[in-house]
Amino acid sequence: MLDLGRTFLQSVERSPNTLALVDGDVRLTYAQWHRTILNVTVGLRELGLERGDRLLVVLQNRWEMATLHWACQFAGIVMTPLNWRAKPEELDYCVTDAGAKAVVFEPVSADAVYASAAAQKLPRIALDDARGTTSFNALLSVHAASGTTEATADDVSLILYTSGTTGKAKGVPRRHRHERAAALAHVAQNLYRHGERTLGVMPLYHTMGVRSLLAMALVDGLFVCVRRWNAAQALESITSFELTCLYLVPTLYHDLLAAPGFADAKIASVTKLGFAGAPMSDGLLKRLSAAFKPELFVNHYGSSEVYTCSIDQDATRKPGSAGRAGINTRLRVVRLDATSPADLAAVHEEGQIIADLLGDEAFEGYWNRPDANAKSLRDGWYLTGDTGFFDQDGDLFVSGRVDDMIISGGENISPVDIESVLSLHPAVDEVAVAGVKDERWGQRVVAFIKRREYVDASALDDWCRESDLVNFKRPRDYVFVGDIPKSPVGKILRRKLSAGEYDIDTTNNHTETTKE
Repeated sequence: MLDLGRTFLQSVERSPNTLALVDGDVRLTYAQWHRTILNVTVGLRELGLERGDRLLVVLQNRWEMATLHWACQFAGIVMTPLNWRAKPEELDYCVTDAGAKAVVFEPVSADAVYASAAAQKLPRIALDDARGTTSFNALLSVHAASGTTEATADDVSLILYTSGTTGKAKGVPRRHRHERAAALAHVAQNLYRHGERTLGVMPLYHTMGVRSLLAMALVDGLFVCVRRWNAAQALESITSFELTCLYLVPTLYHDLLAAPGFADAKIASVTKLGFAGAPMSDGLLKRLSAAFKPELFVNHYGSSEVYTCSIDQDATRKPGSAGRAGINTRLRVVRLDATSPADLAAVHEEGQIIADLLGDEAFEGYWNRPDANAKSLRDGWYLTGDTGFFDQDGDLFVSGRVDDMIISGGENISPVDIESVLSLHPAVDEVAVAGVKDERWGQRVVAFIKRREYVDASALDDWCRESDLVNFKRPRDYVFVGDIPKSPVGKILRRKLSAGEYDIDTTNNHTETTKE
């Protein structure tokens, strides 16, 4: 298999004069970008980084971030991206855990880098007016004589640090062959054609962002950088560059629809929608379908560890379905108390989703974490920590996280089922369901509602009663909030809701209890 450096060379050789990268006033063709990448590659080597060394990068989605990603692939250096909002203690941990040999940062992440004792011991490559031991411009000024790539398909391409809900983040090392297989699958499963154009908004420290970057290179496409999410600017980029495909988390699609001027925006060029990272409510699915009328609407379920778990290329066909296993993957659902990958759950029985580690996209184990391997790797299978079930047609439904399962009165209750019902109410803008401690029930089912217009608990309870939601899943409390707390990539943070960490809606009553 080709390594990723040679993969990029394919696009340079096929389409040297095609626009490849946009970031504000920066616009580079494949040939121009290749030259820039090679210069940065040599600059990194002159700093002392060698094949197999880890480069910690704490940047937003800017052209320098994308360039560093590709430069690492050519040099055989392991790209190790980190959330640009990372705190000093997180930097300390990741620098030490990865054994990083240098750090790249910008003004928005500078305070954390300055306060990180571990980072201060390393060469620090600064952008803009941040203070480091050298600058990114210094890397650019080095002239590369040739375009040789030093990596092989078996070298580690990058380490992604997962945003763990408890404990320290886990490093997920992925080889060039894992990354290339995942990118090829992304192209195939999203039916990307030559010359697609996408919005580079999902963070390049996250598997979704990396996949968009690599997939565009595979099809000689355009990657339009979005440094910080702004729905109005995203609409402008869609219009200006006639973008053809979007791959976002549901939260960002929600923001797009709510952006001023969306109704008049020229979005007809977008023919393919894809989402991942979190379930999409039935209500949002319907609104997006009506607004974009896409020829393809893909629900992608995956992880940093196994990029594609399952795929549904017609997300509105069976709302909530994550489809079937991806082209590089085998999936099972095992019982929640399973001790073996062979202990399969029955049809419609909720269990834990597991994936075959022999899949082309699957990682081989966590970085320096034998404890995490012991918990998540079993007999050649990866335990995702996600709950779900197969229906009678063989379609997978992802119901939540094992840790998010609400146990009320001895019943296992998935938040996603309840959220799907409530999302269809016309007054509900966003909804999240979580378990809150209860002396009698163990946990009470509580719905946290961000309203589009006024509605009270009684009306929402009547809505649930009139749906096909079984009675024991019906929320016992409704809390009206200003916003639903989410992670940087749009995942609902249910633990914060359960702990009372949210902003209440001060315009009306905050909490209302329904009739039992």
